[in-house]
Amino acid sequence: MRWTVHGERVIYTSPWVGLHLTDIEIPDGPRFEHHVVRMPFPAVGTILHRDGAVLLLYRHRFITDTWGWELPAGRAEAGESLDEAARRETVEETGWAPGPLRHLTTYHYAHGLSDGAFALFLSEGATEVGEPVDVAESERIAWVPVAEVRELIARGEMPDGLSLTGLLWAFAFGLLH
Repeated sequence: MRWTVHGERVIYTSPWVGLHLTDIEIPDGPRFEHHVVRMPFPAVGTILHRDGAVLLLYRHRFITDTWGWELPAGRAEAGESLDEAARRETVEETGWAPGPLRHLTTYHYAHGLSDGAFALFLSEGATEVGEPVDVAESERIAWVPVAEVRELIARGEMPDGLSLTGLLWAFAFGLLH
């Protein structure tokens, strides 16, 4: 069943995020306002795989006050293609330039609340090009053996949903060895 949208109004907007109230009606049900988080640009993440290891960042996230391992990721900028954004974010955050990028999937990570999208890429190889530009992005950067990545996930040391979903997707389709 498709819900009817009667309109939407902006509560708050910035270059990073918008909060809207959408006037909706459920078929044969009530009409009410639903909060919607609008994201002006999609996010991208890259799995860099080389020599049986994955490049990960270990970082703190202040919102949840958690530490954990993540894929290099960030948002696309205006006019930037998703693969250009994936390449730029990877270099800025890690100092490693991915080899050829393969788009794996794009998904909505919280589609009951947000229109945010996450595009996942895979690179089989990378070249070190210098120090990370975004030094505040992580505590450390490491090539983690694939077997250890599985253990990090099992121990709950990867609380980032975008990274976790991306890596589990790659494991499910046999892309990491």
